[in-house]
Amino acid sequence: MENTYTYNEAFEELQLIVSEIESGQTNVDELTEKIHRASQLIAICKAKLTSSEEEVEKLLAKLAETATDDIIEEANSEEE
Repeated sequence: MENTYTYNEAFEELQLIVSEIESGQTNVDELTEKIHRASQLIAICKAKLTSSEEEVEKLLAKLAETATDDIIEEANSEEE
């Protein structure tokens, strides 16, 4: 599988394959190959989305931690 693809590149190629299949431009001999390629592209897109989701969750957790620390510091400074 090609990890050098960006999400957008993989998604655009996937859309092209779907359009070709839906329009009837794909003959039976090519269908299996196109479906195989589509499954590879779906896996690439899924991996990219999962990776992005994990990164966003980490960043949100870090932001929440920073916000909590700021609130605690503010509360402590008000007590003094």
